[in-house]
Amino acid sequence: MTRATLVIALLLGSATAGLSQQATDAVAPEAATALATAADGFGPLGDAARAAFAAKADGRPVTAPDWMVSAAHPLAVEAGAKVLEAGGSAADAMVAVQTVLGLVEPQSSGLGGGSFLVWYDAGTGDMTTLDARETAPMAATPTLFLTEDGQPMEFMEAVVGGRSVGTPGTPALLEAAHRRWGKANWSGLFDDAVRLADEGFTVSPRLASLVAQEGEALQADPATAAYFFPGGQAVAAGTLLKNPAYADTLRRLAAEGSDGFYHGPVAEGIVAAVRGAEANPGLLSMQDLAAYRVIERPAVCVEYRAHDVCGMGPPSSGGLTVGQILGMLGGYDLAALGAENPESWRLIGDASRLAFADRGRFMADSDHVPMPTKGLIDPAYLAERSKLLAGDDSLPEVSAGQPGWSHAALWGQDTALELPSTTHISIVDADSNALSMTTTIENGFGARVMANGFLLNNELTDFSFETHDENGWPIANALAPGKRPRSSMAPTIVLKDDRPVMVIGSPGGSRIIGYVARAIVAHLDWGMDIQKAVAAPNIVNRFGPMDIEAGLPAALTEGLTAIGYELNETELTSGLQGIVIGPDGLSGGADPRREGIALGG
Repeated sequence: MTRATLVIALLLGSATAGLSQQATDAVAPEAATALATAADGFGPLGDAARAAFAAKADGRPVTAPDWMVSAAHPLAVEAGAKVLEAGGSAADAMVAVQTVLGLVEPQSSGLGGGSFLVWYDAGTGDMTTLDARETAPMAATPTLFLTEDGQPMEFMEAVVGGRSVGTPGTPALLEAAHRRWGKANWSGLFDDAVRLADEGFTVSPRLASLVAQEGEALQADPATAAYFFPGGQAVAAGTLLKNPAYADTLRRLAAEGSDGFYHGPVAEGIVAAVRGAEANPGLLSMQDLAAYRVIERPAVCVEYRAHDVCGMGPPSSGGLTVGQILGMLGGYDLAALGAENPESWRLIGDASRLAFADRGRFMADSDHVPMPTKGLIDPAYLAERSKLLAGDDSLPEVSAGQPGWSHAALWGQDTALELPSTTHISIVDADSNALSMTTTIENGFGARVMANGFLLNNELTDFSFETHDENGWPIANALAPGKRPRSSMAPTIVLKDDRPVMVIGSPGGSRIIGYVARAIVAHLDWGMDIQKAVAAPNIVNRFGPMDIEAGLPAALTEGLTAIGYELNETELTSGLQGIVIGPDGLSGGADPRREGIALGG
């Protein structure tokens, strides 16, 4: 089913489809477009950006001696490269990259959404993670997405409008990261995004295609419709699109910091858009915005092949689930088996299924519910779970394990659907600091509600719509006031001998976990350079069926079928952005399934 067909089906109120999707989390979050390996269609680009596209088309990494940035759109990458070339830090460059991405790739991330950031500090050797996930309004209740008769709402009926909007966290993260690690002047980091918003940017083929596929779903909100459908027609690739309202918001951020977002006219505009939405007016208040805070959390690290793989802990399930997958695979020789061996993918696929069983049972916002975080990645627990992979065929069924707890608790099986339209930024600066940041507004185009020139998230639909499972057990990821919904975003930094050697992450909903784990295996086990690792075929298993991309070798697909897998050929629109740090310098890669590039100097 195409994404457009999915939207139509859900908007028409197919109860069967809605319940199935809520239960299986099986739909791709953002539609695929043609592989983006050419520099055409983005307006004027510098020679370095054009060379980066040529390298991506040839399957070669971009190399550089001192610094590198990899992100999902060439204009954003150029903005970050300019900051790094002038001596700015990775945190400085991230601000420039994210603010441009929010303009040129609005369906994926922006000021109206949230982010997770993993930072390696070269001066201290410290690993820091910052949680800027959206929060539920204080007026929200656990039954927000239940109908009057107690049944879960259809997914898209819940998404479109104000009901699904949580308090954005990304603007607070931009300021928090800059205060900790910035070197450049704050206000100057917005220059490229302001200029592009004022003067206009060239609508890319991907953005034009996604707007056209959305159709009526993107026209319920007048401000959104006016921006993406000027004169009633979808914006076309190659046209110049201006966003003066976004430029004004950025100027306020540049002058006032995040206070200019969470207080005053910008905040008032957000609340008015949410509460005044024709479809599903929401609950967000000025008090929710004023109370928002970024939270520093402990990194989640798991040892794999003499490396430490470090990522984001709860409320993200990304670091834990990637860590569980790799932890269970540590005792198996994937290097000897190779990338095209069905046995490699049996091990990876069933390790993922076991990890996802734990994810559905235990993982949520640990500030609101108890979680066995340490127990889930305890080496002894993972070794015991790994024994389940010792057979020859796919596991007939999987269930959550029994990780060690510091206290007792029982949680029901979650049914939350996660369809983030997300993006990822990887940066290494000239001081060898490393940044991995995944940033989102959830579903493609978020809640389809626009305020102050940017789209608002629909992040609250990442909560379980139901509060208890079929056995009556409470669900850890149920909605609660002030709570942060569980995420699969998995920004990751891989260390060897306490120094970063790989910075990686991806968009892709709950498939993010599989994309990131696969890229790490491709590099560490199969020796692929970073460009080959991010471009390699995606094979993902979360709940039993093996999702595969078209064009896999027949020997591999036949072998997977023979050992018991149901194969589901589908679009697996990863957006991996990666950097490898080696003795000879840096190499960067960008997923050809999206429009990004890597640039270095």
